[in-house]
Order: sequence, then structure tokens, then C-alpha cells
Amino acid sequence: MDISFDQLKSMVVFSHVVEQGNFSAAAKHIGLSRAVVSYHIKKLEQQLGITLLNRSTRSIALTQAGSDYYQRCRIIAQQASAANQQIENVKNEPEGLLKITCPVSVGLHTIVPALDKFRKIHPKIEFDLMLTDEVVNIVKEGIDLAIRGAPLADSGLQARKLAVLETCLCGSPDYFQRYGRPTNPSELLPHTWVIYKLTSNKLTLEKAGRIHTIEVKGAIATNNAAARTAFVEGGQGLARIPTYDAWPKIKAGRLQSVLDDYQLKAIDVYGVFPPGAANSKKLRLLIDFLSQFFTQQQASLVTT
Repeated sequence: MDISFDQLKSMVVFSHVVEQGNFSAAAKHIGLSRAVVSYHIKKLEQQLGITLLNRSTRSIALTQAGSDYYQRCRIIAQQASAANQQIENVKNEPEGLLKITCPVSVGLHTIVPALDKFRKIHPKIEFDLMLTDEVVNIVKEGIDLAIRGAPLADSGLQARKLAVLETCLCGSPDYFQRYGRPTNPSELLPHTWVIYKLTSNKLTLEKAGRIHTIEVKGAIATNNAAARTAFVEGGQGLARIPTYDAWPKIKAGRLQSVLDDYQLKAIDVYGVFPPGAANSKKLRLLIDFLSQFFTQQQASLVTT
């Protein structure tokens, strides 16, 4: 069966519909109207003589034939994107848009300053930055790079470790005055905590090869790292906080660290990106730059 250029476009539209989950999201993602997207899917099904999607008022579901066909369409869409990236890579000066998502705290502390410096070197590269502590669906949102503090959960994505961020146990001077300073892990048990909902409620401390595990509990929970630190500053409890965030507040006397002779689990920071995105010159340049920026920032923290 010969394939027309129009059918190739319909196949790419179909792959976006599957990845975005519905017609409206796909239309927004690729810059077409919903009616045009619907037209492409209907025409594709007519040309093939088979149903690709089961539709309801709120959702779509792939048929078995649609699932098999999508795998082929996905490859075509990826190859088209790779062709554009190949042209981009032969240009002397990389250009174009990169969509990035990252947690709020590390975004404000590291990513925003890094992007500011990066654009002074590569002014033709543009950024669309989404700051959120929630895990974003990279494919669905069309994200080029996600900064995450955890290993990959989806094996379909690729990742590169950018940094290892040390952490420390902190509370406010007022809190310690009221409830006392713990001097060993067992004394942590009666203390109250500000819970960061995106991490485990099990706290692990290690010293001289001995591991201590504490289950943390508290009256305040949040999904935002900056809010967690603010609650700790306000005397609402203890928390494990990244050293880059805690250290300026410790120097200012707003926080105090405890059990510094125990080792806490560090935060591995990853740059996560869709399959094949590593072929993009502008993305490779940014990932290399972020890795160096994290290293310089960590070194500066140690010497201050």
C-alpha cells in the first residue's frame, strides 16, 4: 500500500493523540485545532479500514490493532524529529526552544541562575521553565528535560546524573529550646517532623557501619520543599533538608543542624529526557552546562 504525504501527517498526529491521551491535548501540543486532529484520525481509520481508537466522551483507548500501529507511527514521528535535530546540530550556533521542568526549590536555587548564565553564552536557545514539585509526564507535556531527585521509574526514558546533594537534619533554635536537641538517633523518636510527601517517611542514618532507621511523624505535611523549610524555620518540627538550602539559614541563625556526625542519604539529581533527545545539540550543551554548574555550586558551598 502506497503512503501519501497526507497519510504520513495523519500517522504523526495519531502518535501524538496516543501520547497526549486525548484529542484536545494533542491539538494543543502540535498546534492544530481539535477538529483537524479528529479529521486526521477518522481519515486514517478510513484509509486503513480498521478502528484504531475506541472513543468515549472523556477518554480514548487503543484497540489491539491501534496499539500495534502506534508503535510504527511513533518510530516515524521520532525519526522526523531526529532529522530536524540533525539539521540543528550542523548549525554553528544552536537555537530553538527547550521545555524544562524541575522542583521549585532546586529550580530557584540552581536551575534559574544556571539558565541565566547559559543564555548569555547561547542567546538563540529559548526556555520554557515549569517549576513544580510534582512529577510531570514528560512525553505528554512535551518536556525536553526534567530535573528529578530520584532514579528513573519509566524505562522508556533516558537519564544522566547531574549532581549529588548532601542533606542535614535541621530544626529552629526555638524548637530545640522547647523540646531539646537530640544527640543520638534514638532521641529522634519523640520529636515531631515536617513531612515532605514526595519522599519516604523512613529516615536512615549511618555511623561507623551501623544503620539506624527512624519513622518520622508530624502534624504538618507538604508537597513543596520550600514550604517544608519554612515550616521548620517556624518551629513546627524537624526535617531532612538539602544542605544548599539549609546552610544559608544556619549561618543566619534561623536553623540549627543536629547529628552532624551521622551520614544521611544524599539526593541524586538526574536530568531525564525522552528517547532520542540526546541527539539534540542544544540539549546536550545544556545538560553538560548544568552538570558543571552543580559542581561549582557544591564546591562554593563547601568553602563558604
